[in-house]
Amino acid sequence: MYLVGMDGVELLQLGRRLVKLAEDAIPANAGLHRLPASVRAVMVDVFEHPDSSIQEITQRTGYPQSHVSASVTKLRESGIFVAATDPKDRRRTLVRASPDVPARAQRFAKPVDNAVTAVVGTENTAEVLAALETLARHLIRRT
Repeated sequence: MYLVGMDGVELLQLGRRLVKLAEDAIPANAGLHRLPASVRAVMVDVFEHPDSSIQEITQRTGYPQSHVSASVTKLRESGIFVAATDPKDRRRTLVRASPDVPARAQRFAKPVDNAVTAVVGTENTAEVLAALETLARHLIRRT
């Protein structure tokens, strides 16, 4: 089944609903709920684009440089990011996820099945999970 005529507003609504599902699936003790959405957006951008400069993150997220810098600082202080001087341009700092982030994330990883079931009901869970897997396969760079 294909959605015919989906527009940008509907896609935005779907995206917001998916964010809510993701938030519901992440345990509260993971600490991500305490971060503002804009800081989480910077975090996800760096996860998707390792070794990014502040300017590159600013361009991709659309947030002001001051906000991106403050977010990166907060995430560095919490151990989520590490930074290094760009060897090609020593004036730039490159940001990436801390090497221990995958291990830390595993402590909080749990399937989204329950969050999806709570929204769509048990009779539709398998179909929605299959659709999410298809979206992830096409839209998320998994390393």
